[in-house]
Amino acid sequence: MTMAETARARPRTLMLTADDFGQSPGISQGIVRLAHSGRLSATSCLTHGAQWPHLARLLRDLPPQLSRGLHFNLTEGVPLSAELRRLWPHFPGLLPLMIQAHSRRLPKQALAAEFAAQLGAFTEATGRWPNHIDGHQHVHHLPMVRDVVVRAVMNMKVDMKVDVAVRSTARPLGPRSNIKRTLIARSGGLTLERLLQRHAIRHNRWLLGVYDFQATDYRALMKGWLAHLPMDGGVLFCHPGAADPQPDAIGPARARELAYLSGTAFEDDLAAARVSLGPVFDPALTQKSRAG
Repeated sequence: MTMAETARARPRTLMLTADDFGQSPGISQGIVRLAHSGRLSATSCLTHGAQWPHLARLLRDLPPQLSRGLHFNLTEGVPLSAELRRLWPHFPGLLPLMIQAHSRRLPKQALAAEFAAQLGAFTEATGRWPNHIDGHQHVHHLPMVRDVVVRAVMNMKVDMKVDVAVRSTARPLGPRSNIKRTLIARSGGLTLERLLQRHAIRHNRWLLGVYDFQATDYRALMKGWLAHLPMDGGVLFCHPGAADPQPDAIGPARARELAYLSGTAFEDDLAAARVSLGPVFDPALTQKSRAG
């Protein structure tokens, strides 16, 4: 067997991360079900809502190897901190946020207070620091926001001796050209990764999972992502969830994702692609990113 054949035969690692834990009971319960059945590597939590303290209890009995992260939110709902709530009674939505971020008009001190409030809600409800940090709708990579996130992670590292990883959005992969992937990388993902490298913050090199939530064949999407997963692994973010009476713009997509990830087809597809679920936030990957 050649070296290339040996490399191809070696299992690759996928960090399958379910976003939006804490958004609603249905979403959270669907994620818990997947975690207990070994179908997830991680979950990222929304902590700004009134239901969060109650839903966070569901995390207590999850497998210890499951990475639990903060899903920093600035686009949906109401700010948690009084500082930001005085300026924004409601979060502005993604497009207005992006415009303010790229024109450098965000209230940076209030953003820092909001991050501290959402982080504090996570630690108070779970009794632990997050293993990783990312952003709802990738807001953590936007100008000014990424500075707040990186500074907070560095403070945790220096002051608390806590090593928290950050999801990089610099290199989204997929089977076809995709304007959404390009927008994610160029709206802040590449710059965020340079900051993570500069400060030696653990992060992933590759990102998968981008789609429009309209496609009905989630299995076909997953097969495409698995086929494009590099040898050094990557993060694939997903949005599974059980039915819930609360309004949800992507509710049908959540149901499709949950059905596929819960079934035998997902196990079959992982085995066929020689992919296993596990962590990829590894110091070695940070070094590779520097070299890349």
